[in-house]
Amino acid sequence: MEKGKEEQARKEPLLVSGKSPLASGIAVCLLQAGHPVTLHTADAAAAAGQIEKHIEQAGKYAGRRISAQDCEITYRLPTGRNFSAAIAVTAECERSKRQLLAALEGIMPPDAVIAVNTESIPLSALQEGAAHPFRIIGVNWAEPAHTTLFLEMIVNGTCREPLVQAFRKMALGWGKDPYLITGEEGIRSRMLSALAREAFYLVENGYATLEDIDRACRNDAGYYLPFAGNFRYMDLMGPYAYGLVMKDLNPELARDSEPPPFMNELVAAGHTGMDAGKGFYEYNPEEAENWKAVFSRFSYRIRQLMDRYPFGENEKNKV
Repeated sequence: MEKGKEEQARKEPLLVSGKSPLASGIAVCLLQAGHPVTLHTADAAAAAGQIEKHIEQAGKYAGRRISAQDCEITYRLPTGRNFSAAIAVTAECERSKRQLLAALEGIMPPDAVIAVNTESIPLSALQEGAAHPFRIIGVNWAEPAHTTLFLEMIVNGTCREPLVQAFRKMALGWGKDPYLITGEEGIRSRMLSALAREAFYLVENGYATLEDIDRACRNDAGYYLPFAGNFRYMDLMGPYAYGLVMKDLNPELARDSEPPPFMNELVAAGHTGMDAGKGFYEYNPEEAENWKAVFSRFSYRIRQLMDRYPFGENEKNKV
């Protein structure tokens, strides 16, 4: 057997459980890293279609050959398998997460990590009452899961360090750039929520339109963030100037603790985004499909660009 095929054959089997498109993207992420994957989902047909489309795009945009043969899709949790880890993806509901975690604990080996997405629910609340709470960690993903570098790991004092490090090592093999948060909640949602809150405030108070906000974010922060994070960028531009601006600006920033009325009205009306035909913008079915296709192509291209400038290693890219 060739060396590459030998290494792929040694990859651990992994379980993904979830019915969202994110779960299908995670399955493809693991498949392209060489893992046999079992995807537990309530809608096997939809998941199969999503995986097929991801695999087609991987070949088209990145020249990757990914086989769906190593992906089993099932609507029942498989028993009697020696999975090395389980990845759970649910809505942001503590009850749903705890129910799925309990079901996964019933089939997983006691020393296998169970990674669950959690944006606002404390990790300790999800570990409470578990048979083996030390192996439950928080792991958040970004879509598309199979092209992005993002992976946020959340651990606390209950988590067993060797299991955490073993999962992190696997994540590096998936092409991720994981970071570790010690505590109860992640940081990604906090930072994005702060940005969204200020954007809502500016629109609601007539300072800017939705289009103004999108242009400002895309053409400034969106331009440098694929290269450097906030602190590195401030070093490039000069922290002193930012300090002066923040001194005067911070007292004027939004402090709202609830979403604005226009956001609540949007959700109540069922305007939940492209799939519904309307979110902050309106879309006909053709436009929605086109946006998704363009975003998929963009995600491969921006990843290829980011890979040319690795985080923390840009000093190697001499001009």
